[in-house]
Amino acid sequence: MICLPIFFQKYLRRCNFNNSKRTRVNEQIRVPDVRLIAEDGNQIGIVPVKEALKTAVERGLDLVEISPKSDPPVCKIMDYGKYRYQLEISEKLKKKKQSQIIIKEIKLRPKIDINDLNTKKRQIEKFLKSGHKVKITVMFKGREIVHKELGMNILDKLIEELKDKCVLEIEPKLYGYNIITILAPV
Repeated sequence: MICLPIFFQKYLRRCNFNNSKRTRVNEQIRVPDVRLIAEDGNQIGIVPVKEALKTAVERGLDLVEISPKSDPPVCKIMDYGKYRYQLEISEKLKKKKQSQIIIKEIKLRPKIDINDLNTKKRQIEKFLKSGHKVKITVMFKGREIVHKELGMNILDKLIEELKDKCVLEIEPKLYGYNIITILAPV
């Protein structure tokens, strides 16, 4: 194995020079025989690579290795630029169709006033209505942790008021100086 300087190894990793993911085209295909498929999808058969390349050049297209792991590898005669473009478009569509679960966080204190709590409740309702999960954190400072029941009472009251608009995903639990719960939309 070749020993490269670390900065060069990091550069190669960053530039994604991973040969296993790259598609081999034309002269990059280095096997003696390939299973050749024409541009219209008809199977020509098993032919030598040089003959397949010659056929592709005559038609003004590229020889692209589709399935390198099969025996012999499957190659197709096609326009490689168009193939790459179609792959990029399909990947963009896949990314667009993915839905990400977003967790919004609301932080409260155990000595919160009723009006402030109502404001936070409206904010939670807004997040739930738009389909996001909500993480509610009651934060304690110093000796406030002695009165954990104040934080639990606030969370229980909030959950009771929102029970028709959300589902309790994680029960309120004390983690260090915080009580945390997660609500999911109905």
